[in-house]
Order: sequence, then C-alpha cells, then structure tokens
Amino acid sequence: HAKMATVPLGFNIDSPRWDQSTFVGRLKHFLNITDPRTVLVPEEELDRAKALVEGCRAGLVPPGSSWEQLLYAKKLYDSAFHPDSGEKMNFMGRMSFQVPGGMAITGCMLQFYRTVPAVVFWQWVNQSFNAFVNYTNRNAASPISLRQIGVAYVTATGAALATAVGLNLYTKRAPPLLTRWVPFAAVAAANCVNIPMMRQQEIINGITVTDENNNELGRSRRAAVKGITQVVLSRITMAAPGMIILPIIMERLEKFTFMQRIRVLHGPLQVLLCGGFLLFMVPAACALFPQRCSLALADLELELRQSIVAKHGDKVPYVYFNKGL
Repeated sequence: HAKMATVPLGFNIDSPRWDQSTFVGRLKHFLNITDPRTVLVPEEELDRAKALVEGCRAGLVPPGSSWEQLLYAKKLYDSAFHPDSGEKMNFMGRMSFQVPGGMAITGCMLQFYRTVPAVVFWQWVNQSFNAFVNYTNRNAASPISLRQIGVAYVTATGAALATAVGLNLYTKRAPPLLTRWVPFAAVAAANCVNIPMMRQQEIINGITVTDENNNELGRSRRAAVKGITQVVLSRITMAAPGMIILPIIMERLEKFTFMQRIRVLHGPLQVLLCGGFLLFMVPAACALFPQRCSLALADLELELRQSIVAKHGDKVPYVYFNKGL
C-alpha cells in the first residue's frame, strides 16, 4: 500500500465551496460542476477523482495533495457521479453534457420547425435525450422498473408531439414568429409530463427525508412532489431564453440579404447561438432552487409528522432531501 497522509487541517471535501443558501453561491457551484469540458475527462481520471474524494472522506490522501487538487477531484466527482448512489453516470445523462447535447438538439428544433415530419423527428430526438437525462438524475433511492420507464417515455414523447404538431397546424396562418415559438411550447409541455412520469416512484412511495444532520426520518410523498415541481420549473427555465429570444434574433437576421444568401449556415448558426444561451442557462436553472431541498414539518403528511414529533419533539422544524436535477 502506498503511504497516505492525513487531510489538510480544516478541509472538508463535502463542504460546499460557496454558500448554497444564496442563488449566487449555487450559481458558482453549478458553473463548476456543469462545466462541459469535464465530459472530455478520461474514465481513469474520473475513477482517480472518486478514489481521492472517498479517501479524503476517510481522512487519508496521497502525500503532498494540495487543496486545489482535492477541489478539482471533487469537481470531477460531482460532475460524473450520482449524489445519492455514488455510481458513475452515463456521460450523455450528466448535467455537464447539457450544453453540447442540448445546443445541437435545440438548434435543430428551432431550425427545422416548418414541416410536420421535421417537427416530429426533432421532438422525438429531444424527448429521448430528456428521458435519458431525467432517468440519470432521478433520486436514486427510488427504483423504477423498465415498464415504468417505457410508459414515461412514450407519454412524454406523445405530449411533445401532440403539442408541437397541433400548434404547428394551428399557427399556419399566424405571424411567422409565433410558428417559431412552437418548439418551446412543446418542450415545456413535455417537461411537465416527462419528469413526473420518469420519477413516478418517488411520488407513489415518497422519498427519504432527513434532519439537518442527515439522520433518516422516514419517506414523504409531499417532499417528492415539491422536489419534482422545482425540477420541472428549472428545466423549462433552462430552455426558455434560447427558445424564446433566439427565434426573434433569427427572424430579424433572415431579413438581411447576406443571410438569405447563406441559408445553409442558418442551422449551424442557431446551434452555436443555442450553445451560448445554454452555457449560462444550464447552471442558472440548476441554481434556481437548493439541491438540498427543505420542507417544513407542518407541511408533511400527518402520519410522518406525528412519527417525527413522537421521536424528536420540536427539535426538527424542517426536513431535508435531495430534489434531483
């Protein structure tokens, strides 16, 4: 065994670098862990980062390890491993892949919005990607069967297609800008279906809630509903600026003669502009609500509330849980 040194005095690997009770603190945290460059980090380096983080938790690190090395290892660990299970997530499901994956799909949805076959294809691609991301970032303490995943996927894709195709036909004679906003309406509608369906086990069985010291107190369905609602709002916010503002920009640009000459570049241009929006909006939307969500004791189910009061009296005014992403 290689010699190990003790962790630098006063260093806690799991202590957030920034205040997670403020939006700015959470934004800095998510700018760090949704950094798209981490997707390119080799698997072996991710595994080394995990070993370093786990060693640090046990109080032992390789000799000469600096705070910067430990913080970088934690950044890689947070970007690639699930916060509940500690398992490595598929790179396409990680939040750090949201910018490259999302910009390509969103750019194509905004570019190919005119014909029904194109709308159907790109909404299907988007919902497949969303379902994968939602499954990867669920609260891992609530298992979901393959059948439930299939039903969630089909339902969400159906909702997106029905909204997109319906609005596409409805807005045929509407101003061109309204037609360009159809993809956003479809994405918003699908998110309202996809995320709750993909995480239905949490709503049915509840999710584990703890006190502020991470001691388990029971399972709560109301906590699950609050967490999932916040995730839905975050995802819609993530997509909104790019899918609402970009169509206005393209509508104006396409009136210029030089833009009419380079139609073939409109798609790549929209993809790049989407990337610019998502680079900021992915961490900003993730930061809207605290990752470690809280719920007042008074808002819990009666049975769970009585159980907590019976064991702890009035010492637990709030319960805490991971809302997922």
